[in-house]
Amino acid sequence: MYIRAASNISPQNTFGNQPFLSELIEYNGDRLTCIEPDYKTLIDPKLTRRMSRIIKMGVAAGMDCLHQAGINAPDAIITGTAYGCLEDTNTFLSKMVQQNEEALAPTAFIQSTHNTISAQIALLLQCHRYNNTFVNGGASFENGLLDAMMLLYEGEASNVLIGGIDEITINSHAILKRMGLYRRKPVSNFELFNTPGKGTMAGEGSAFFLLSREASGNDWAKIDGVSSFYKPRNVAEIQQHIRTFLLTQNTDINEIGLLLTGSNGDLKNVAVYEQLLQYDFDNVPVINYKALCGEYPTSSAFAMWLAAHEIKNGVCSFVSSRNQIPLKKVLIYNHYQNIHHSLILLSAC
Repeated sequence: MYIRAASNISPQNTFGNQPFLSELIEYNGDRLTCIEPDYKTLIDPKLTRRMSRIIKMGVAAGMDCLHQAGINAPDAIITGTAYGCLEDTNTFLSKMVQQNEEALAPTAFIQSTHNTISAQIALLLQCHRYNNTFVNGGASFENGLLDAMMLLYEGEASNVLIGGIDEITINSHAILKRMGLYRRKPVSNFELFNTPGKGTMAGEGSAFFLLSREASGNDWAKIDGVSSFYKPRNVAEIQQHIRTFLLTQNTDINEIGLLLTGSNGDLKNVAVYEQLLQYDFDNVPVINYKALCGEYPTSSAFAMWLAAHEIKNGVCSFVSSRNQIPLKKVLIYNHYQNIHHSLILLSAC
């Protein structure tokens, strides 16, 4: 399974022809928000007037990904999102209360459903093929990715557009912060792991990939396998899942050239990663990717973009030049609130 193209709108300068993370953006506070592009170059301005922020981010990343791949319309469009179009949902519910359920404008209601993003891309492309959205919390992107891979393996599609997307809104951030997910005191995303405490920094993003079963000769990376598991009882069970996953992919731990972890600076969250790194991956370079994008349920889509980009470059950008070795395999391990755990293995083409 090959990644032919990828596009990513995130809190870092990752969209378009930007130098690859040449200048990392520092955030101080409790959230990292996306750096949005000029949508006029990607979407008809008359259409963007009716699109909320998350829809514009999703459509822009999806269309840019297709443009990179040179494909007018994919055989399938799949998205994964935990929260969907929160801003539209909030607008609709607020106006319903304010206007006593009378004379409500339909736009916010129509665009409040989770499948709006994939539907908007299909409408713009006039694509009447397979279209699906997965809403499974912290496993939303992984389940969408598995669906895409099955379509390709079974010959139901030649290429699939798959994306993971979630947004921060004022209300959602306030609610989740009250639940203890985010830091009470301001912190820098670069100092997040040096000052572990209760909670982390909120994030958001929109990452899309064009997957193909056949190699094109100009692919970013190859997806060897994807696996997810739910509420493991202890670290030993997680270790067993990782060993079994690597065994099914005929890969030894020593072959992993880079490990991307979803460690986010929350004391409850980091303990799992620290034990794994100490016993299983002590000699592997590690990147805690959420320092770049923040915490959100589909952040593994950002991680897959980062892993694919590193493999495309051939070396790890976060390792000093004198310690560089050719990058052949990258493993992504993430868990969301220690409930949804996932593994994605990528390799060089």
